[in-house]
Amino acid sequence: MAWNEPGGGNNKDPWGGRGDQGPPDLDEVVRKMQDKLGGLFGGRRRRTDGGGSGGSGFAGFGLILGIAAVVWLFSGIYIVDAGKQGVVLRFGAFHEATMPGPHWRIPYPVDQVKIVDVEQRRFVEIGYRSGNAGQASVSVPREALMLTKDENIVNIQLAVQYQVSDPRDYLFNTRDPDAVLKQAAESAIREVIGTSEMDFVLKQGRAEVVGRTREIMQKTLNSYNAGLLISDVNLQDAQPPEEVQASFSDAIKAREDKERFKNEAEAYANDIIPKARGGAARQIQEAEGYKESLIAKAEGEASRFSQLLKEYRKAPEVTRKRLYLETMESVLGKTGKVIVDSDNANNLMYLPLDKIMQQSGGGRRLPTSGRSGKGVQSAPARGQPARPARKIRETR
Repeated sequence: MAWNEPGGGNNKDPWGGRGDQGPPDLDEVVRKMQDKLGGLFGGRRRRTDGGGSGGSGFAGFGLILGIAAVVWLFSGIYIVDAGKQGVVLRFGAFHEATMPGPHWRIPYPVDQVKIVDVEQRRFVEIGYRSGNAGQASVSVPREALMLTKDENIVNIQLAVQYQVSDPRDYLFNTRDPDAVLKQAAESAIREVIGTSEMDFVLKQGRAEVVGRTREIMQKTLNSYNAGLLISDVNLQDAQPPEEVQASFSDAIKAREDKERFKNEAEAYANDIIPKARGGAARQIQEAEGYKESLIAKAEGEASRFSQLLKEYRKAPEVTRKRLYLETMESVLGKTGKVIVDSDNANNLMYLPLDKIMQQSGGGRRLPTSGRSGKGVQSAPARGQPARPARKIRETR
């Protein structure tokens, strides 16, 4: 016997009711719930006796509509992450910009939200395209080849970093802001290269080329109100075309050799010139010293002569003899000659004793007697008679 048939005995109600009652009808439960929800939304309460059913459809529709309204309202909640900004569009037009954090807007189709990353560093490449990991970059000749002021062609590769400065301008003022920036970058670098010479671009002018390019790019973007800010510009490479690369390398090598020789010559000049200047200064000082010494000596001689003249006027004979003796003493005192005076002859014999002593290496000395050196007897040679004593007068 089924549990819901009358007279079921002591069978228990599976819905937790008393044992003497049958389970409630499922349709009855649904009707009661519809009546309660219909009362909440202003609908007519269903009669329990089943006499009317006109408000049941309205109550169900109201329930569904209420749930949909709640879901629709909750769909207006959105969250803006850090480093980003939200742009709220009301019926497609700009309404407001929201900062990071949770926000609510009127759900679709009234309001829409576009999230813009304002801290992301974006890149654009001019003249080349970066390869994947482990692959070399690929040159784009259509963008890279540029004409200089002196009618030479150079291969330029430029990298530009930028970020969004104004989300509203970025979304509404230009159709494709990234494409506008790329075109502005290419136009700016061509303008700078076209007003510069080849050597300036390839050598010392790289920093100036980058600075002028960045300035022109930012001015162009500001005139378009693109909402972009140039953060960095890098000149990746600047070389002549591949067809003339070998000739250009030879020219660069010759220019480097010229600079090297010039530096070596300057180093040699910097080493020689100070020495020459020092030697010239030393000679000038020596000449000045010699000049001063001669002047002082001449002044001293003149003063001595003046004083001697005074003494000569007082005693001419005495002064004359004194001058003679002093002169002879000065002259003879510097000579090493020895004069031997013979007793039996009038002639004088020159005996170079200093030379003999130098040749003998300081051998034995001739014997002398007395301080004046008179009565010197030389030793006779072997096999010859002794010579008589001679008087020797040595003057020094």
